[in-house]
Amino acid sequence: MFMWIMENMATILISAVLIIMVAAVIVSMVRGKKQGKSSCGCGCAGCAMNGTCHSAKSENSKNRKRGVRL
Repeated sequence: MFMWIMENMATILISAVLIIMVAAVIVSMVRGKKQGKSSCGCGCAGCAMNGTCHSAKSENSKNRKRGVRL
């Protein structure tokens, strides 16, 4: 068993690093979603799809919460 681990140490380490990185990305995405951030990382103001991915009703409710008048 110990010999197998030693022979495959590089594969084990690289796999562990990749698993940690994927987990960190997923945690970051979940936290961002809970905070109401978009998945692309930028705002919707300059987006070509502005108004189609989020309904106007949800955007207006967000703006009211922030105190923005339209």
